Amino acid sequence: MAGKFSNYVREVKDELQNKVSWPTWTELRESTWIVIVASILFSLVIWALDSGLGFSTTQFYKLFK
Repeated sequence: MAGKFSNYVREVKDELQNKVSWPTWTELRESTWIVIVASILFSLVIWALDSGLGFSTTQFYKLFK
């Protein structure tokens, strides 16, 4: 059991150090900005839809008062 676990840990360490393709700092910064901008745009779209649907629902309910 201990041999299997130590072999597993060794293989994980080898994979993380030698087989995984890690991004450079420049690539990481660019990707971060893309995620931030996309998140802001997505939240603005959700806000606009929520506001529009909320307004239209309020107007619809006012028809029946």
